[in-house]
Amino acid sequence: MVYVFAFYGFLSLITFGFYGMDKSAAKRGKRRVPESALHWLSFLGGWFGALLGQKMFRHKTKKPRFLAVFWLTCLVNIAVTGYGFYYFSLF
Repeated sequence: MVYVFAFYGFLSLITFGFYGMDKSAAKRGKRRVPESALHWLSFLGGWFGALLGQKMFRHKTKKPRFLAVFWLTCLVNIAVTGYGFYYFSLF
């Protein structure tokens, strides 16, 4: 079970960093991180880091389509993780 939390933590840290880099690039008018990359990072397990990045950097918080996909990735992650814990009786 500790590996699951370590995986989510590691990917969340990476995703948080990508949100910071994208916000910095947006401010400077430089090349941005594609939204699809942010979504994939969130989907693969970095959703918590993405949520923190959105709140901390005030980034990607006003785009309804982006937010809809983001929250879908969160729900999928929570559902799959919850099912995995239930199925393998980790709780």
